[in-house]
Amino acid sequence: MLKGTHLIAGEWVGNTDSFANEPVTGEADRFAAGTPDLVDQACQAAEEAFWSYGYTTRAERAAFLRTIADEIEARGADLTAYGCKETGLPEARLNGERGRTTGQLRLFAEHIEAGDYLDRRHDKALPDRAPLPRPDIQMVQRPIGPVAVFGASNFPLAFSTAGGDTASALAAGCPVVVKGHQAHPATAEIVAQAIDYAVKKCNLHPGVFSLIQDGGIPVGQALVQHPVIKAVGFTGGLRGGRALFDLCAQRPEPIPFFGELGSVNPMFLLDDALAARGTDIASGWAGSLTMGAGQFCTNPGIAVVKAGEAADAFVAASREALSGAGEQTMLTSGIASAYDAGQARFDAAEAVTSLVTSPAAPRSAGPNLFSVSAQAFLADEALAEEVFGPLGLVVIAQDDAEVMAVAKSLEGQLTCTLQMDDGDLDAAKTLLPVLERKAGRLLVNGFPTGVEVSEAMVHGGPYPASTNFGATSVGTLAIRRFLRPVSYQNFPEALLSLDK
Repeated sequence: MLKGTHLIAGEWVGNTDSFANEPVTGEADRFAAGTPDLVDQACQAAEEAFWSYGYTTRAERAAFLRTIADEIEARGADLTAYGCKETGLPEARLNGERGRTTGQLRLFAEHIEAGDYLDRRHDKALPDRAPLPRPDIQMVQRPIGPVAVFGASNFPLAFSTAGGDTASALAAGCPVVVKGHQAHPATAEIVAQAIDYAVKKCNLHPGVFSLIQDGGIPVGQALVQHPVIKAVGFTGGLRGGRALFDLCAQRPEPIPFFGELGSVNPMFLLDDALAARGTDIASGWAGSLTMGAGQFCTNPGIAVVKAGEAADAFVAASREALSGAGEQTMLTSGIASAYDAGQARFDAAEAVTSLVTSPAAPRSAGPNLFSVSAQAFLADEALAEEVFGPLGLVVIAQDDAEVMAVAKSLEGQLTCTLQMDDGDLDAAKTLLPVLERKAGRLLVNGFPTGVEVSEAMVHGGPYPASTNFGATSVGTLAIRRFLRPVSYQNFPEALLSLDK
């Protein structure tokens, strides 16, 4: 049953201020609203918990992560019901996202059990080295302390309460304070109940996890500026993320802000692939653009082609495929309004041609397709900005030089895709050095919607795709965000433990 309160160090705590969720169907539920005072309570408890949790064994933390996964699965039916009610996402999507969430918890359990993430190094003493002896030096990665995590609007499970940021921080040995997203507070609470049960079952300090429901800007500011917080994980929009990033940098003790802020994920269709498979690529692109109403940070919003008959055929096929796609429910009315504003911005651009227009009901969105010349695209930076939803833009270049100019003009991206055949190898080799500087994940002959949670995955990229180009928020490498290297010089073995 829903409590409608915050989880603060093992206690469900209410307060007088409240807010309601925004269900697609059924009656709204009310929840206590977060306050800076609750943030302080949760953070102080997290700091106290670190003195024990930060020094647990890898086996103990792995057992904790697996217990969380088990408890989430035990609440699967409620999670799906409330997730569908709050977000409008279909049941199959919520079930799949729950599997991803529990899967990444178990993946991190396996990862820390293996121990490679500790990056242990040992320079043995050289007492006879001239002109000076070398001391014995050992190095290992250690947890940094309490971590703040912001729930994401578009992934109520996999990027929220027990999502990848929380899982990787807990795996590293860091207590977590989550600010739940106002779009799905019931879903967040049920997951928090699962984590609370796992904390008690594993006999851990209750401050190892807290959930504060919404509370708006003051709560977010208080959380990132609290002196015990040592890092922040965030998935969301550029404007809000940049404001939090700046607050982190302005603290008396600046801390890293690992923000994933958005991307247009451009797709480059090279000549042979465009001629041989243009219509098939168009069909796949339309499916990727409209998947989940386009509410993915990896949604491929831009396709770059060279002018000609093959490009014309691609545009026609894209137009036909998107014209047959219906409207879908958006995660929130605010996201739907922002999508409408993005469409209006493209409609108002003189150099842009509208190919598909889909007026939609409130809190719904239909696909929109536009085209523009490469020269006009390069002259208007706003055309390269993300529109969160099923909106696609075809950029038509006149020659290879314009394709390269478009590639070089792009800001940092989560992904860049090459659609290519064997005859396109030389062109791909020319583009590759540019795209490597632009994105954290490069694809060939695929679509970026769908991120594998694995050892080799990178979900990040140069700014503004993310605020730290050396980090990923998906995959086991994500744990590195919440660790720091420590060297131990001339330590006796009885005092040193590098295996935690």
